[in-house]
Amino acid sequence: MPKLKSKTVFVCTSCENTSVKWEGQCRSCSAWNTIIEHSDAGRYGWLRKESFAAVHLADASSDDLPRMPLMSGEVNRVLGGGIVPGSLVLLAGDPGIGKSTLLLQLAAEVAKEHSCVFYVTGEESVSQVKMRADRLGIDGQNLYILTQTNVEDTLARLDEHLPALAVIDSIQTMYDPSLSSHPGNVSQIRECARRLLEWGKANNVPLILTGHVTKGGDIAGPRVLEHMVDVSLYMEGDAVSSWRLLRGVKNRFGSTNEVGVLEMTGSGLLDVSDPSESFLLDRPKGAMGSVVVPVLEGNRALLVEIQALTAPSTIPTPRRVATGYDAHRLLLVCSVAMRTCGMPLADYDVIVNVTGGLKIAEPAADLGVALAIASSFRSVPMPGDFAAVGEVGLSGEIRRAPQTERRVKEAARLGFRKCLVPGNTDDRACGPEALHYQRVDTLAQAINMCLPITRRISEAVA
Repeated sequence: MPKLKSKTVFVCTSCENTSVKWEGQCRSCSAWNTIIEHSDAGRYGWLRKESFAAVHLADASSDDLPRMPLMSGEVNRVLGGGIVPGSLVLLAGDPGIGKSTLLLQLAAEVAKEHSCVFYVTGEESVSQVKMRADRLGIDGQNLYILTQTNVEDTLARLDEHLPALAVIDSIQTMYDPSLSSHPGNVSQIRECARRLLEWGKANNVPLILTGHVTKGGDIAGPRVLEHMVDVSLYMEGDAVSSWRLLRGVKNRFGSTNEVGVLEMTGSGLLDVSDPSESFLLDRPKGAMGSVVVPVLEGNRALLVEIQALTAPSTIPTPRRVATGYDAHRLLLVCSVAMRTCGMPLADYDVIVNVTGGLKIAEPAADLGVALAIASSFRSVPMPGDFAAVGEVGLSGEIRRAPQTERRVKEAARLGFRKCLVPGNTDDRACGPEALHYQRVDTLAQAINMCLPITRRISEAVA
C-alpha cells in the first residue's frame, strides 16, 4: 500500500468534522474554539480517503471467525466462544467489582498459550499489579506490564512487539497529546478508542478496554464508545456478595443474550458450574417469606430465592424497600395484593430481597414476590419443593412468562416437584412429567392454593 501523504487539515474535537481552514466556530456542531490543526492525516483512519472493492454477498464466505478459546467456560459463553483476533472488547463495571482481576487472569492465560501479552495500566503501578498477580498465583511469563497513558507511546510499544492480546486499563486514563483537552474528556476518550480500534484491526490483535461507569450505571464518556467496540460487557454484583455476573449487552460475533456467573475468591474469579444450586445452597427450610422463582438471565434459566418481610410500620407512610428487584414493580404488586386479595398492607412496611446479589428486571418474578409477601404477612411458610413463575396484572390476573418450558425444566432438574404457572400456559411449555404443575388464573387463587389458612382470601374485594 502506498504511504499516505501528510497534509494539513483542521478537525473539530467535539464532532470530528473536518475543514480546510481554521474557523472559530464549527459549522457542524456550532461549538466554539474546538477546531485544531492536524498535519499528519495518515494517523487518523477517519481522514483517509481509500477505495475498497465491493464484495458480492452471494460469494462472501460465512465461515466462523477464528477464536482464542479461554479456560473459563463462563467468559467463553459471554464472548460467544472465545476472543476474536482484531476485535475490540469493552468491559465496564462498578469500582472494585473485579474488572482488573478478571482481565489480569485472562491476560496471563493467553500469555501461556500464545505469544506475549501487554497489560497497559494507567491507574496502577507495576508493583501494584505484581501484588495482585502474586495473590492470584500468576507467574507472569510472557506478560508485560506497561504503565502508560499516552496513546501514541502505547501504540509505539505495541508496534514493536505485536502481542497476542493487549489490555487497556482504563480507556478513561488514556490521552492523545495532539488534543488540548484533559484525559477523560469526551473528545479524548473518543479519539483514543478510535486509534486503538484502527491499530487492532490493522494488526489483527484483539484489545480489551475497561471503562468507568457513572452513578446511573452507564459507561462514562461518549455514547459513541459503545457503538465503536465489537463487544460490550458489564460486570454486575453486590459489593458484599461473592457472586459476579458478566453480562453481554453487545456482541458482533455471538449472542447478546448471554450471562456468565463467576465467584470472587481469594485466588481470583472462578466459574460457577451450577449457578442455580449455588444460589439456593443457603436457603433455610420452612422459612416464611421465601419463594423460589425461575428467572431468565440471557439464554439460561436460573433459580433464585426471593425473600420478603412485612412488619407494622412506625411511620405515617409505610416503606417499600426492594433489593435486586424493581421498586416500581414492588409498588404494583403490593397495590394489587391490597385491592384484589384484601391484604391490609397499607400499615405495613414491605421489604423484598433477591439473595445472591442478583438483580431481576423481568416481570415474570411478580408472582413469586407476591407469594413471598403473603407468606410473611400470614406467617405461613411456602412448601419447600414449590416454585412459581408468572406476571401479575393490575386486575389481579396472572399472565404468561416467556420461555416457560426452559424455566420449568431447570426447576425439575434441581428436584422441585411442583411449579405454579399461569392458567393459559401451553401444555407443551409445562416441562417434564416428573414435575407437577398447577395453573392459577388470579393472584388470590395462587395465595389460597399455596398458603391455606382458616379464613381464605376472597377472590375479589367488593
